[in-house]
Amino acid sequence: QVHLVESGGGLVQAGGSLRLSCAASGRFFSINAMGWYRQAPGKQRELVATITREGNTNYADSVKGRFTISGDNAENTVSLQMNSLKPEDTAVYYCYADLHYLGDSWGQGTQVTVSS
Repeated sequence: QVHLVESGGGLVQAGGSLRLSCAASGRFFSINAMGWYRQAPGKQRELVATITREGNTNYADSVKGRFTISGDNAENTVSLQMNSLKPEDTAVYYCYADLHYLGDSWGQGTQVTVSS
């Protein structure tokens, strides 16, 4: 069984910063990619950013230039540095991992609230 444990969510004023972290643990062969998705009330879950094992990154247009994703293959962790936060960034943020042989795995989610 694989567990993804997120940390770092919270309440911040517009323009502020937060850093999310996620650690994968359990029995798996390797991780192909990790990343973050978010879901705001009444909206579908959407991609925020992903990073592959090779270090290739992908960002949603709405966060480019403000968010930075980083990963540590040895520690099986991924982090998301979020700067210049906007009220529209308010959502539950979910850690995601694409596990070799096992497929997708998701964390429980962490709330990020940005006040105006």
